[in-house]
Amino acid sequence: MNLFASFMRTVVPIVAGLVLTLLVHIGVDFSSASVASAVTALLTGLYYTTFRLLETLALKIRSRPLATVAGVLLGWATPPDYPNTTRPALHTAARQSA
Repeated sequence: MNLFASFMRTVVPIVAGLVLTLLVHIGVDFSSASVASAVTALLTGLYYTTFRLLETLALKIRSRPLATVAGVLLGWATPPDYPNTTRPALHTAARQSA
């Protein structure tokens, strides 16, 4: 489930960036594909950053509805939960076995 949530939280902002770029493109004459690509990347980054910061703020102030809305706009209602896979330090493991 975490992989799907992570995927959705990547794809939805990309699609949103594309849609925003298309909206900006209406009536604006882009002379090159590289400019259009840069605008897409910029708008995608701004979209993701805005809603990720809003989601983080909402969680800090314990506003569950706001966090859910921000999460949905990122593609998944809650942030992915990645398990802690860090290994214990070598000296800690040696102490525990002694």
